[in-house]
Amino acid sequence: MAPTRPERTSETAPGRPLVSESLLLLASAIWGFAFVAQRVAMDHIGPFTFNAVRFALGSLPMLPLIALARRRGNGAYGPDRPPLRGLLLSGLAAGALLYGGASLQQVGIVHTTAGKAGFITGLYVIIVPILGLVWKMHPRPSVWAGAVLGIVGLFLLSVTEHFTIGLGDSLVLAGAFFWAGHVILVGRLIRRIDVGTLAFLQFTTCAVLSFLTALVVEDIRLDGIIAAAVPILYGGFISVGIAYTLQLIGQRRTPPSHAAIILGLEAVFAAVGGWAVLNETLSSRALVGCSLMLAGVIVSQLRLRRRAVAG
Repeated sequence: MAPTRPERTSETAPGRPLVSESLLLLASAIWGFAFVAQRVAMDHIGPFTFNAVRFALGSLPMLPLIALARRRGNGAYGPDRPPLRGLLLSGLAAGALLYGGASLQQVGIVHTTAGKAGFITGLYVIIVPILGLVWKMHPRPSVWAGAVLGIVGLFLLSVTEHFTIGLGDSLVLAGAFFWAGHVILVGRLIRRIDVGTLAFLQFTTCAVLSFLTALVVEDIRLDGIIAAAVPILYGGFISVGIAYTLQLIGQRRTPPSHAAIILGLEAVFAAVGGWAVLNETLSSRALVGCSLMLAGVIVSQLRLRRRAVAG
């Protein structure tokens, strides 16, 4: 017997999924070109200083969204708002995952190219459904097939003929697990916490943790921050303030595994940006690896896409 179709509401109205997916695609494009900004900034300041400043800047655009949510009485300020302790813990958890992913990626990008970092980071698309095993969400066969393609592609992209993987690639790969955890957690939190509040809490947490780390391991210099002003502004207001907010809004009506494949397209934008701006090139072996990784991302989502088309 065919399943009963749900009553059409604002959640299922035509066009809403397309809008959400468009917002996620725009976020992936912004993040892809952010790899270029991140690479340029490393010529002037340390990775933790960069993250501290850009996430602090990125939290500022959230204040109007929080004020709007408070005026409307929804999200963190509505009748169904979570307890303050739960709200803070949620923001801290999301911010801690964000800090882990951003730190490993930013330190790693010092030792690798923007294009390679983008493709390796994109593996979190495959990691998302695999980590779902923790919540007893069993991945489809296509996910395992995509994972195999991704691993083979990663080998061709990053492992040398001496069977070694570079430090930068290893750090970025470790960061991909944090990005995957962040996508899953945000997908669970965003349905009960308003966008502005969750974004502000996670950005502030990441900025504070990055600043504390920078105090210990880096020499924070004002002239370096000024010299890196352009990439910092892009990485702060646009990549953090705008793109992460687009992610939160887009994920309201997009399943985590579906959102992941769209956000994973940042790898393509990163490669284009690295080639166009930084004159980065990839060997034939690396290009084959990138192609396999991208194919793995797509294959892992084939069943979901067919279901969406079938309605």
